[in-house]
Amino acid sequence: MKHAISRCLLATCVAAAATAAHADTLRMAHFWPSGSEVNQEIFEAWAASLEEATNGAVKVENYPSQTLGPSDQAYQGAVNGISDIAITMQGYTSGRFPLSEIVQLPGVSSSSSQGSCVLQSLYDEGLISDEYDDVKVLYMFATGPAYLHTRGDELQTPDDLRGLRIRRPSDVAGEMLERLGAQPMGMPAPDIYTSMQRGVMDGLSFPWQAMKTFGINELAEYHLEVPYYTGVAMAVMNLDSYERLAPEVQEAIDAHTGMEWAARAGEVYDRLDREGREEAVAQGGTIHTVEDPLNDPEWAGPLQEGTEGYLTRLEERGIDNAREVHARALELGEACQS
Repeated sequence: MKHAISRCLLATCVAAAATAAHADTLRMAHFWPSGSEVNQEIFEAWAASLEEATNGAVKVENYPSQTLGPSDQAYQGAVNGISDIAITMQGYTSGRFPLSEIVQLPGVSSSSSQGSCVLQSLYDEGLISDEYDDVKVLYMFATGPAYLHTRGDELQTPDDLRGLRIRRPSDVAGEMLERLGAQPMGMPAPDIYTSMQRGVMDGLSFPWQAMKTFGINELAEYHLEVPYYTGVAMAVMNLDSYERLAPEVQEAIDAHTGMEWAARAGEVYDRLDREGREEAVAQGGTIHTVEDPLNDPEWAGPLQEGTEGYLTRLEERGIDNAREVHARALELGEACQS
């Protein structure tokens, strides 16, 4: 029997297991809207592909829009089994993923595909994997560059940011915004629209994709394309949820991890970045662009200081390999661009 099972195709084995028991149901939680392309083309596509690969032995229940809990608790929710799978941003759990957040620093990546490749490669090479010992990592990805968007305040130089209340998506972005003179505000992405509409904040830091996904283009009048920061994200699974599955199902999940899905996410995000920018133009937004901020006389100083400040903070926490990881991320940025 053992030899027979080893010879059978994965789908056949899984189907046989499914007839002996009810399908396993995995709860997948995230904060992206249910109707968004990110949800449909990445997360639901992943779930459908897994269900097909297991011939229905696994069913994935999708819980978008924070319906299983707030985004800043999503990772711990997966650890504790509130969800079986969680997809969220590392920056939403302040200080929990310090080495992973190095990918957010300016100059590491200029697109979602590039950043996703860098982040997944750092994990695959073991440089950041210790930060995820309490979960099973499925895949990682990055957004495109996050730019600055305001309502009522036109931005062109760092001085234009002074005193403005700008939503920051993570500690790294907050570090940069402080160096630029802004007042960073923490806030989950789904809360941004209402806060900006009510004047609680003056602007935000978002990639073009998110401006479209969360409907913020209709509120923001001014946009400054200064690639000072990149968001990073992860799809992770509860360890017990994975271990209780049949070996054949685990094998199917393993086949749905890593660089293939990081690359798929990057492709979707890159397309949505283009569409988000086109939407802002169509709605009459004013867009200014800083082509090369790390070599720009006005922007280079604050951004370089922010990078150095973040790496120094990690070293003060006893994270001795912070600069090694940063150097490798820059190298991967070059390799992932080709």
